[in-house]
This record gives sequence, C-alpha cells and structure tokens, in this order.
Amino acid sequence: MSANMNGAMSRRRFLQLCGAATSAAALGGPRILHALVPKAQKGSVDQVQDHFSACDMCFNKCGLIARVEDGVVKKLDPNPKSLKSRGMLCARGNASIKQLYDPDRLKYPLLRKGARGEGKWQRLSWDQALDYAAEQLDRIGNEYTRCGFLFMAGTDMQSTFVHHFAEVYGSYNVISHESNCLLSRNRAFLDTYGVVPTPDVIHSKYIIMPGANRFEALVTPDSIDLMTAMQDGCKLVVLDPRFTKTAALADEWFAIKPGTDMAFFLAIANVLVAEELYDKKFLAEKTHGFAKLRSHVRRYTPDWAAAETDIAAADIRRMARELAAAAPAAMVYPGRRSSDYRDSTQIRRSYAIVNALLGNWDRQGGLIVPQKIKTGSIPTDAPFYDDNPDDRVDAGRARMMFDEEGSFKHTRDAVIEGKPYPVKGWFTYKTNPMQTGANRNKTIRMINSLEFMMTVDITMSDTAWMADLVLPAPSYLERQDPVSAFLASSACSGVLTRDPIVPAMFESKPVFWIVKQLAERLDLAEHFDFTIEDYRNAQLAKLPQVAKALKNDGVYNIVGHSHGIHEGKPFKTRSKKIELFSSRYADNGIDPMPVYNPPKTVPRDHFRIVVGRNAYITQSASTNNALLWELEHENSLWIHPAPAQRLGIRHGDTVEVKSTAGRGRLKARVTEDSRPDTVYMDTGFGVISKGLSKIYGKGACIAEVLEDQADEISGNMAMHETIVSVRKV
Repeated sequence: MSANMNGAMSRRRFLQLCGAATSAAALGGPRILHALVPKAQKGSVDQVQDHFSACDMCFNKCGLIARVEDGVVKKLDPNPKSLKSRGMLCARGNASIKQLYDPDRLKYPLLRKGARGEGKWQRLSWDQALDYAAEQLDRIGNEYTRCGFLFMAGTDMQSTFVHHFAEVYGSYNVISHESNCLLSRNRAFLDTYGVVPTPDVIHSKYIIMPGANRFEALVTPDSIDLMTAMQDGCKLVVLDPRFTKTAALADEWFAIKPGTDMAFFLAIANVLVAEELYDKKFLAEKTHGFAKLRSHVRRYTPDWAAAETDIAAADIRRMARELAAAAPAAMVYPGRRSSDYRDSTQIRRSYAIVNALLGNWDRQGGLIVPQKIKTGSIPTDAPFYDDNPDDRVDAGRARMMFDEEGSFKHTRDAVIEGKPYPVKGWFTYKTNPMQTGANRNKTIRMINSLEFMMTVDITMSDTAWMADLVLPAPSYLERQDPVSAFLASSACSGVLTRDPIVPAMFESKPVFWIVKQLAERLDLAEHFDFTIEDYRNAQLAKLPQVAKALKNDGVYNIVGHSHGIHEGKPFKTRSKKIELFSSRYADNGIDPMPVYNPPKTVPRDHFRIVVGRNAYITQSASTNNALLWELEHENSLWIHPAPAQRLGIRHGDTVEVKSTAGRGRLKARVTEDSRPDTVYMDTGFGVISKGLSKIYGKGACIAEVLEDQADEISGNMAMHETIVSVRKV
C-alpha cells in the first residue's frame, strides 16, 4: 500500500496494519509501507493548526513550527523567533516528518529470541516488558552490586531522567556519547579558561578553522553566522586534509598533514611571541605562565612547522600576523570535530593558548560566555548502597576524565576485562555506539559479555539489534519534554521546550514514562513522584517571563551584549587567570604546556582514515530516513588519484578497507578532495540491523574499521589514529 496523505483510513485500521506481525518474526521480512494518520472523522471540516517545537534530528534543537492538517504533520517551518537557529531549518530538520511517519519505526516492545544479532523477536505487552526489565535490574543489582549495571544516553531533553534513574537505582556507571566526540575539547578549554567558551563567529574578522566543517557538520548558529561574517569581510582559513564544502568556500584552504595541528599552532604562538604581536596588557593582567610559554615556544619555529605540517613557513608567519592585526575580533575556532588523537586535549590546548595570545576573551568577535538561564528543579535524595564499589568501572584509565561523562572506550575495555569488577547489564537510550564508537567488533564483544541489555529507541538501530529487550520511543513531535536551557553564540542563549504535536503512534512511550514505571517496580517510586508537567513547573517557578515566552513564541531568548560581561571577574582556574602554564597538569604528571610529538608515519600505499560529517547525516541516526536517503544511498571511500592509480583502483570500483580492528567493502570515490595519504568515508552505513530497510547491506561501517585508541588525558575516543590498507576487490 502506498502512502496517501488524504486517504480516508481510520487511525485504528492504520495502526492495525502497521502493527501486524507474528510473535517471533525476523524484522527483515516483508512489511506494509504506509505511515500516515487518517483525515478527521467523516463529516468534519478540515482543521489546520500550527504548533511550536524544537528539532531533534541532531543536538542543535533549532526552533520550528509544525503545521498539522487533520491530525497529520504536513510541514515543518523554522521558528522566526528562534535566535539560535536564526529562523532557519536544515535538510535534516525538514526530514524529521519522515522520522515520525517511518514504516521502519519500532512499534511495540520486543524480546530477543535466539542468538544476539539473529533478528528474531517476540512481541511483549508493556507490562511484560517492564516486569522483565525490572527483574533483570534487580537481579543484576543484587548479584553484582548496583554498579554492575551501565547506563548510556544520547543528547536528548529526556536523557536527564535516565541519569536520574541511574542515580536512584544506585549506579554511577553512566557514560555519554560525548566521550566519542568532544570531551577533549571541553577538557582543554576548561583547564585553560575555567569554562568552555563559545565563539562569537558573527562578529569575527579572522577565523582559522582546524578540521571543523561548519558548512556541512552544522552547528547553529555558528554555521549560519560564519556565512554572514564572511559576507561582512571576515577571512576564513581552513586546515583540513579533506577539501570539504567549508574548505571550498573559505578564503584559504591548507591540506594540513593529519596529526600536525599542534605543530601549526605552536608555530603561530612562536611568531606572536617573538614578534610581540600579542595583547601585552591582556597577557599581563589575565594570564598565568606567559614567561614559561615564551621559552617553551621558542623552538617551534615556522620553518620547523613547515616540514611537519606541509604548510609553508611564509604562510604560517603571514597568518600569525593577520590574526594579530584582526585581534581581538579573531580566533582559532574551538570546533567539535578537529584532530582526534591520543594527545587531543593538548592539541586543543594549543588552540586555547593562541586565542589567549590574541586577547580575544570576552571580546566581540572572540571567545565569549553568554549569560545562561538557571532553571529550578525537583530535589531528591538518592539511596545509599553499602555494597557498591568505591568508584566508576573506568576510573583511573584516563588521567583527567570527566566523572559525569565517563569514557566509552575505557568503560568498554573494563566491561570486557571484568575489571575492577563485573558489569553485566546495559541500558541505552537514543544512542548507537555500534555505529559511533570505534571498533565495532569490540562493542559486540562487550555486549556478548553481558547478561542483559535493554535499548530504548525510535528505530531498530544496530545497538538495538544486539539488545535483549527493545522498547519503542516516540519521536520528538509526539512527546512532552522538560525545559532545556541552551548556550549558543552571540546574543542567542535561551530556553526551549516541547509539547506533543500529534499523539504518540503505535505503542511508543517516552523514556521518562519507562524509567518511572521501572522505579515503581523497584520500590523507588518516591524518587519519581512527579509528572513532566510538575518537573517543568518547578523549572520555571521563578521564571514567569520564560514561561510566557515559551507559550507565545516557542522560545525564550536572552538578548543584549554577550561580550564584556565577565570583566573583572576571576577565572575558575587554580591561578584565577587563563592558564598558559597549567600547574594542575604538572602536579598530575602531565605536560603543563603542549609538547608536540609527530604522528606515526603512514607506510606507502597505506592511509590514515579520518572522520567527518556532511549536512544530511547525523552520525548514524538519519541515514535510513526516507528523504535524506535520497541524497545518499550508500557511502564511498574517498581516495586520491595518485595512490588509486598505483593500486589499480578506478572511480566506482569496489574496494576493501582494512585495519587491525576490522574491514569493510564499499565503492571508491577517486577524488583530489583528499590528501594522497588520507582516506575518508561517511558514518552510518554498513549496518547489521535488518530493521533499517533502506540501508541494510549498503556501504561499509567506519566504526568497524576504526581502532579504539583514546586521548590520554580525557579518555575521549581518538578516532584519527587508525592506519588502513585499501585494495580493489
């Protein structure tokens, strides 16, 4: 049956058809492809309504207005009142209608039958599913302590309730997706400035962007503001081994040698210091350790850096002088995606130090920390469990790991090893480490070492495919969320929330309801004796102006200047200043200033594989979306023509890419858009889940190829350390 937005089918009939299945059927079998709610009851007039919401297709949470006609979401428009998203909505945001009306959606609770990954499932009622989950939580907690259960939630406005449940259940083994992504950046800037600042892109006059790909890997409002700034005369310099769309639109692009970003920025610091181009007053008043830095960077000359980076010494000197001339409205962009190596924190420390030399802290066009709304909460006292171990399972494996985030890489190793204690249960919500965590085969080993795994998600992701119990979640258009404060760029911090645009389809339930039900079954109900509405009221109890704006505009914006608001305030560091030299690092046996170590040499006809994003793939969450799939049916391997010719590879040939972690087969894209020593492929393909009907059997999984090394300081996954071979199949 084809989808028909105007067909006269009852909602009950629609759900019956979508839900028809045998009790233990493999998900890869035939299915009815329709996904639209019917028109209103016969005899009623057409009804059109607009509702505020916030997109959930990535972490940005852009404001939108959903148009609903006769109970069907027909169109999503940007909310012009949302300053964070600048009144815009990207391709992924528009495609979220297809997330709502996706025939591949999970429709009811499923229990694994047979071997993990076999794809055989038994349909359960919600009571059966929750009773079983509670039994496993109780059993594992009693047998292995409450820390024997691991929790992992993605970036989501209801993830806070997963964390709250883990706390009252008694486990402090909680990890986040961010440890695969950005924690080394946070660690570096926090340890330098005492806070993670935000780039004031729209007012900047000169930006060096190492690795980040803001015109494809979209971050609002930075991606939009960057284009505006360039139209107003801002110069953009991109350092990236790939010729991305950001590189294509930049004023200058340098195909920097992978792993040498620190060498480049230490050389920039060398020029700024040697030629006294730094902000002398700023350095004297607001920084700690400048004399030590002066001595430290003396040896990192542009001539030395040229041999390391493949960027000419004259260009390095020129860029340093141009940065200084534009300062303080100039910056090294502190991007989420840049160099991910074993010394990633120190690489990003070199970015932070150059920014400090420019004196751009709390200045227009530099690094700022806008005001942020502080919402209220519902207090609770978590129970104390005497038999719990002393610390997290991944404690001590990274030198300065964030305890509240953990490290996926180190936690996975600890679970596999069973040390320092066994972890036998895993709860995942809206995160897909089977596709986003390096070394997929090791993730499978971890899962196979567990006694129970449960996943809450919208579709049958690869992670859900490996679980024992899979619970269907609604899309963001079907649920009520708490209030969420956001901190974005210049003059656009604020608050947003969500209410259901349409009723939840099938048997999907929000994770808040799920953990509340589990708490009741585990005699922890007193810790969840509130509704989402109660929680939101507590958040807004002292913020009536926020509640009014959310109702009238769908968003509350903080307007006014975002720079100059921290003048005279001490920094939250040991020295109360910006720490060019970190005594805390020195006390922990860590280099107090970044020390460059060359990346390992790539053998001939081998390649360093790098990770990146494009504008319509959210890691692995959107590749199966019907609209976005039209833009990319499968991924390909970017390889330069010179090595391709030596290896006998032509454009479109099937190739095998192989590392010590695993291998994958996909088509070659022979292109000069990548360095000769570097290859690349998009994330989110090569899935094992037959529940993803559009992309199953398409392309290769980069997570299977990537080796799982980690940043030594933060524990962040070091995804750019992998060397691969490529051969024509």
